[in-house]
Amino acid sequence: MANSSMEEFEALLNESFEMDTPEEGSVVKGKVIAIEAGQAIIDVGYKMEGRVELKEFANPGEAPEIAVGDEVEVYLRAAENARGEAVISREMARREEAWDRLEKAYADDARVEGAIFGRVKGGFTVDLGGAVAFLPGSQVDVRPVRDAGPLMGLKQPFQILKMDRRRGNIVVSRRAILEESRAEQRAEVIANLTEGQAVDGVVKNITEYGAFVDLGGVDGLLHVTDMAWRRVNHPSEILSIGETVKVQVIKINKETHRISLGMKQLQEDPWDLVGAKYPLGSVHKGRVTNITDYGAFVELEAGVEGLVHVSEMSWTKKNVHPGKIVSTSQEVDVMVLEIDSAKRRVSLGLKQTMRNPWEVFAETHPEGTPVEGEVKNITEFGLFIGLEGDIDGMVHLSDLSWDQRGEEAIQEYRKGDVVQAVVSEVDVEKERISLSIKALGGDKFAEAVGGVKRGSVITVEVTAIEDGGIEVEYEGMKSFIRRSDLSRDRSEQRPERFSVGDKVDVRVTNVDSKSRRLGLSIKAREIAEEKEAVEQY
Repeated sequence: MANSSMEEFEALLNESFEMDTPEEGSVVKGKVIAIEAGQAIIDVGYKMEGRVELKEFANPGEAPEIAVGDEVEVYLRAAENARGEAVISREMARREEAWDRLEKAYADDARVEGAIFGRVKGGFTVDLGGAVAFLPGSQVDVRPVRDAGPLMGLKQPFQILKMDRRRGNIVVSRRAILEESRAEQRAEVIANLTEGQAVDGVVKNITEYGAFVDLGGVDGLLHVTDMAWRRVNHPSEILSIGETVKVQVIKINKETHRISLGMKQLQEDPWDLVGAKYPLGSVHKGRVTNITDYGAFVELEAGVEGLVHVSEMSWTKKNVHPGKIVSTSQEVDVMVLEIDSAKRRVSLGLKQTMRNPWEVFAETHPEGTPVEGEVKNITEFGLFIGLEGDIDGMVHLSDLSWDQRGEEAIQEYRKGDVVQAVVSEVDVEKERISLSIKALGGDKFAEAVGGVKRGSVITVEVTAIEDGGIEVEYEGMKSFIRRSDLSRDRSEQRPERFSVGDKVDVRVTNVDSKSRRLGLSIKAREIAEEKEAVEQY
């Protein structure tokens, strides 16, 4: 009997040796046999028990869910410690289990569930049911997140971007999932939109060139040129962020999913009425909106702008920048010169609303009118003199003086001198005014020799005696009688027989109004008198 019981005992003992005791460093199944002092006591079989802190059974931010009798998997770190208990860990078991599950998900490109539970440099930590992953700041949302508070502790899906079990590294993204769902949402919204449709949207963002409008999950671009028929300098003049606006879908690009929107398309086009409202030649008030090198844009009404070309700005200021003639926001009178409805262009004139100053001058200054002005410019062919009405007149070299050559006479003038002159001609077409300084006191020569013809006999006064002849004066006009013309007798052709102040009768041989000289001769008078005496005899 004792023999048989010994054999049984031996068999049992051998059996117990043959049963493999679990390996340290592996995951084993166990049963909760008691819960005390914040710990669960777990029987992992093989006469081994261990303790696990209750918090190891909880997900971050949740209460532990564990009760006596529950079966759990734990990680056996050591078979026995100083107190003769097994050293076990639920956390490490979860991590092993989680890594297996995550590696499978990573291989299948599947989403995994997790919760953000902490903040670290450059991002956040995420609990993926036992394994801790890193979520970079750039991968939290589609747009940068200012406050991640509301996302903490929430169970949500993530995409695994990278994992390395040996190093224990996992990198996840929340953004990839949001983008995917947004793309689906966009596709759905875009499928329901048609070109030409009017929809409501909310202004999300404003840039220099336009605004982005949210049409319920998909953004469209409202370009600044499509906001209003009038010129808009910056979108913020018309829109503010968060405002709801009615827009029309102008274009949908099916490939890029880009949507172009317009606001002005829902308003009446002012250009439809331009032709009737602004007939050619009519004058209207407008406001200068923009100034360029080639002219100024003038708004006639909201949405209708015309260009005043630099050549139509002023009668007199020819090579001046438009900004010197008008300023932005100034109200001006303009005349409609041309309308091109197809190109939506109006050509306007500013100078046409004022009278041509050359016409006005011609009316108020007939030939012979005296004028006064400042020498504006001196050129090789004459003087330019500033006249009223902002125009210039020119005195040609030949009109400076009766007695001097033009080249000499012009030396006496300086820029800025105020001079007097007489209007000699106004050419309105060519915008030219000719003036004369020498004609100021009238033509003294013409007045002096008015009645004198060739062959007349006149009395002159001797003013100087020279070797070659004598100088004489008639009515203030000087002339010279050469030696050979002093007498018909050779012996009498001596200048010294005359003295200054003598009155002498002479015959006029030539009247040269160009050189303003009289040709005089005593010899010719004597010959003529003798001839006459012979005839009478």
